[in-house]
Parts: sequence; C-alpha cells; structure tokens
Amino acid sequence: MTGAFDDLLAANETYASTFSQGDLTGRAARGLAVVTCMDSRIDPLGLLGLRAGDAKILRNAGARVTDDVLRTLVLAVYLLGVDRVLVMPHTDCRMSKSTDDEVHRLISAEYGIDTRSLEFQTVRDQEETLRHDITRIMTSPFLPANLTVGGALYDVRTGALRLVETPRP
Repeated sequence: MTGAFDDLLAANETYASTFSQGDLTGRAARGLAVVTCMDSRIDPLGLLGLRAGDAKILRNAGARVTDDVLRTLVLAVYLLGVDRVLVMPHTDCRMSKSTDDEVHRLISAEYGIDTRSLEFQTVRDQEETLRHDITRIMTSPFLPANLTVGGALYDVRTGALRLVETPRP
C-alpha cells in the first residue's frame, strides 16, 4: 500500500494549508439531505448551488433508499437539522442497465466471486423506483409526517435537474 495514496495525501496537504471551514457545525445549514448515486460525475453541492455545511449528502449505488439510508435520515432529521430530503438518481446509471441476476452473473464470470448473498437493488424503471423510494421515506414510522420529500432526475449529459412528480401517501 506504500505510495497508493501519496497523490491524495499531497493534495490534502495543500487543501489543509488554506482550510477555513473549521467553524462549521455538523448540522445541515440549509436543512437539506440529498440521497444520490455514488457516480463520480455527480457533484451534489455544485449542481444544487450549495456549499460545505449546507446539506447532508448520502450516496450509494443507484441513489436507493435502503435501510441504512433511512437510519441515516432519522439521525439527520432529529440530530442534525434536516427538514427536507431530495432523492436524486441520474441518467446513464449503471444500476438501471442490468438486473441483479445479470450483475451476479457478470461478477461471477469475470472475477469468480459469488455475490448472490448481496442485493444490489438494480433499477428497472428510474421514475417508478424514485417514487417508491420517496414513498418509503414518507411512510417511515421513524420520520416526521411533515418532512418535505421530493425527487428529481439529474441528467449527467446536460447538468439539468428534472423534478419527478412525487406520490402522496
């Protein structure tokens, strides 16, 4: 592992030399949590006009509202000042191009690893899945009924967001 992270440590040394955000608290200054994908083409703060400290950013493959995301949202709402949640998947997502079975077969064939004990939560229909995940947040017994929840699809080609009509339980 020697040297594997030298570029990152050097970049951090430069960053830390002018670091000026040490006074930020752990609270979301804009009361926002964003659930988005781990895709490296997404800059959640930049595309939403936010700065460090403004929002809680939760990322995973496919921007799915998993049990862990719900757990994190409960903490964000009750301990860290979040009063609105935006679920934001994106176009050209690898999770929307395969089924779980196809991913299991690919990893097995390419790497000889049996991943069948994992649920990848691939996405057949992004808008329907987005509505499902929003409903999951809105109907959680652990989150307040008045929590504002919305969804938008981020276009990785244009940088534009398109709001998706959200269900009302």
